Amino acid sequence: MNRKIGNLFKGDKGIWMVFLFLCIISVVEVFSASSTLSYKSQNYMGPLIYHSGMIIFGLFVAIVTLNIPCRYFKLATPFLLFISFFTLLWVLIGGESINGANRVIRLAGFTFQPSEIAKGTLVLATAQILSAMQRSDGSGADPKAMKYILYLVIPAVLLIGKENLSTALLLFTVIYIMMFLGRVPLKQMGILTGVSVLLASLFLILVFTIAKLDKEGQEMEQNPELTEKVIAQQSNTEKTAWDKLTHRFWTWKNRIVKKSDKGVPAEEYKVRDDNFQVTHANIAIASSNIIGKGPGNSTERDYLPQAFSDFIYAIIIEEMGILGAIAVVFLYVVLLFRCARIAGQCENNFPAFLVLGLALLLGIQAAINMMVAVDFGIVTGQPLPLISKGGTSTIINCAYIGVILSVSRSAKKIEAKS
Repeated sequence: MNRKIGNLFKGDKGIWMVFLFLCIISVVEVFSASSTLSYKSQNYMGPLIYHSGMIIFGLFVAIVTLNIPCRYFKLATPFLLFISFFTLLWVLIGGESINGANRVIRLAGFTFQPSEIAKGTLVLATAQILSAMQRSDGSGADPKAMKYILYLVIPAVLLIGKENLSTALLLFTVIYIMMFLGRVPLKQMGILTGVSVLLASLFLILVFTIAKLDKEGQEMEQNPELTEKVIAQQSNTEKTAWDKLTHRFWTWKNRIVKKSDKGVPAEEYKVRDDNFQVTHANIAIASSNIIGKGPGNSTERDYLPQAFSDFIYAIIIEEMGILGAIAVVFLYVVLLFRCARIAGQCENNFPAFLVLGLALLLGIQAAINMMVAVDFGIVTGQPLPLISKGGTSTIINCAYIGVILSVSRSAKKIEAKS
């Protein structure tokens, strides 16, 4: 029996331990943080059953994926690229809105986020290009490698960025670091950095300029209690093609401005719709101690609309204290170190780049989520990988773990031979 169980959980044991600990934390904290969902549905166990089902299915996906030899991931790249770009176009044209942004597609009664598929696919394609274009003299990647990578990444970033700018920036950052690790010529990396900074500056100017001309933004500025979502619903029928193209500009400007504010004295501070989540996340963290209030004893979960997703780290701190917060960070750090070790054991470049890319994707996203929760970053919609409640994101992240475990199996065999 033990041998059969061991055959299921193959691959790096450290990765498995981190994965299972994160899943356990996820089930406990999502159940605790889903009070608003339970109230709306009048079903106390519903959110727990749904999320546990997603975790179990994700575990199944991870086990299936880890049994796929790494070389077969290359064969799936063209198919996954087609699916990614097709669904990214689909979501822009006929996607469903979440918090005022078209990010999901409904198909056969289920919804999924194409951006989640696209992130892993672009990492897979980048790993393949970098590995195929390493020069034989060991001096790094061929200069053409960056060109081929950008041909794929730039269209994907633009398609994702229109409705989900933080995910687009996350993807670009991961690919940028992968190119650096893949030894793309430093001159090219320098040029890309300069161009990126210039375009980012021009984009910010454009955002602030268009946001000033946005009638909905002006209405919200005059009445901050009125949410972006309500405004979008009120004027959706009156929107022109230009309005639909730029409707997220006010949101981006508002988040940047609110983060750059110097703050106001405590006696003058007012909780409004535009600072509601950040305020209650701060209260959750401030009310915790070293050991927290204990699992299931959060009070701020009843006020945070995204307590089970974007701000679940604040709930973890409130319930598990500073020690729990450090433990979660430690798990992601261990995941990154184990992945780096696996990459170092790989005989070929492709699996090494693939593992590093997926590890960066999970690690950077986790860092963004935790920084936002502790009010150290601009508010975004990035869930905490393998912990936050989710459908597509949970399953895709489990697939990433499966790929990493698959690579660890072949790397272990190579190490044993040597």
